Amino acid sequence: MDGTVLVADDDRTIRTVLTQALTRAGCKVHATSSLMTLKRWVDEGKGDLVISDVIMPDGNGLEMLPQIGKERPSLPVIVISAQNTIMTAIQAAEAEAFDYLPKPFDLPDLMKRAARALEVKRRASVKRDTEARDLPQDQDDLPLVGRTPAMQALYRLVARVMNTELPVMITGESGTGKSLIARAIHDFSDRRTTPFVVVSAADLEGVDGPATVLSRAKGGSILFDEIGDFDEDAQAKIVRMLDSLGDSAPRIMASSQDDLSIRMEEGAFRKDLFYRLGGVTINVPALRERVDDIALLAEHFLARTERDGEPSRRFDADALDLIRGYTWPGNVRQLENTVRRLVATSVEENITRAEVELVLGNQPAMQPMGRRGDSEKLSASVAKHLRRYFDLHGGALPPPGLYQRILREVEMPLIEIALDATGGNQAKCADLLGINRNTLRKKITDLDIRVTRRRKLM
Repeated sequence: MDGTVLVADDDRTIRTVLTQALTRAGCKVHATSSLMTLKRWVDEGKGDLVISDVIMPDGNGLEMLPQIGKERPSLPVIVISAQNTIMTAIQAAEAEAFDYLPKPFDLPDLMKRAARALEVKRRASVKRDTEARDLPQDQDDLPLVGRTPAMQALYRLVARVMNTELPVMITGESGTGKSLIARAIHDFSDRRTTPFVVVSAADLEGVDGPATVLSRAKGGSILFDEIGDFDEDAQAKIVRMLDSLGDSAPRIMASSQDDLSIRMEEGAFRKDLFYRLGGVTINVPALRERVDDIALLAEHFLARTERDGEPSRRFDADALDLIRGYTWPGNVRQLENTVRRLVATSVEENITRAEVELVLGNQPAMQPMGRRGDSEKLSASVAKHLRRYFDLHGGALPPPGLYQRILREVEMPLIEIALDATGGNQAKCADLLGINRNTLRKKITDLDIRVTRRRKLM
């Protein structure tokens, strides 16, 4: 690796680690905790690559990207950020960052991306939109936040496809936020000023149903919500409508909590419609698949209730532990409703573990999967995720060490779920998994798994 790298981060440890790693790789490094210093270096013509944090003491790194692009259009910028929301990924893509990585990042992965950035010459002339980007202001109203790899992969995919013409299929369990993903793709795309139309089977009834839908969309975006529930007649109308689209056609999206490939094999879903809608598939992970985001979302919903005029509330640490350990079969929607109920019923400012336990103990039993989701074998589900992981690299190979990373991704949730099922009892968990207790303890330490002893609620 050869070149000069400008590193801007207010975390001294990160600056030191990146400086040492890049220097060992053969680069010259200038590191700073100030965006103003970074800007001065860029203006002076220094650097072949910029690696910058977003939130800095003297400004926002994303807001500086347009300035860098104007002054140095051939200078690639890799954005790293602890602000792990969908907005960060989208704004990085909007600002034409070369790459985006959430914190904490994998150093070998960052080094590989840095090497690629130094090798790739960006376009000689970058045509930028000089008009203000009319992005929605209520960014916090999107509960699409998360630090887990599953959510970060989702953010990147959304950012990549939002301005393409490809149809989008959004899958996931009930309550995961499929419609929010569709809305985000529309609201942050070039179509943001046009209508976003959610279509049900009833909207397609009658001779003029499809024509009315297209008229309402006016070249914007159409979401066929839970299309797996559409009957054969409605599906046929959609096929004919899609085949008739011409210039100024709307962006087509669909959502489903069912596995449509299984419904297709059963003869309940048209093959021609399945393939017409399968341009890009976005799977929204269930909340139990991103346990580390639960506390983040709970705090997010607390802040939202306060903005809505409700009393200020805070979770006790053990109350938050209990929320994190719950299975949330109703996903994000159930979590939000639970937080609102806790805010309404709690007496003191701090919400206690006992209050959380009372509310969760009264939750109705729910099936965590779609009506046909349980029929999919684990191996098929894993294969689907792996194909999507490879697709996210845009034709390039993933970083080396894939075998161990995948094993870790499978091993960690398996142990976490087993610990949850046994109430944190390591002896029972080891017996359940069929491994030695000392082996389990070592894996808990190596994988940095948090163990909480508790009484099972369900």
